[in-house]
Amino acid sequence: MSTFSAWLFSPTLFTGGYHAPLTIALPIIVVLVLGRIVFARARGRPGLVGRVVVRCSKGHLFATTWSPFGSLTSIRLGFARFQRCPVGNHWALVKPVNEADLTDEERRTLDQQRA
Repeated sequence: MSTFSAWLFSPTLFTGGYHAPLTIALPIIVVLVLGRIVFARARGRPGLVGRVVVRCSKGHLFATTWSPFGSLTSIRLGFARFQRCPVGNHWALVKPVNEADLTDEERRTLDQQRA
């Protein structure tokens, strides 16, 4: 049995007995973080943290802080989040909206909310 397979199938791997050396773990973490940033930017979202226009499940439109790494004020569910809708004053599933697809009326509504 090779050293890798012995390590992979060792009982200590999943019980906390093995920790990857920093020289292995750090580059993996950096690649994962950069991948998340690139993926977010490719979808038109902020790379780290920024304001994003979202629509709740009841159709309300508002801007919220969005981070690809998670949030303390919402529960992440794939490409959507469960968070408080300040327009309807309720909890709802919200999804990001492409600002280019908004109507003039929706843009005016957002501008009034931001002011």
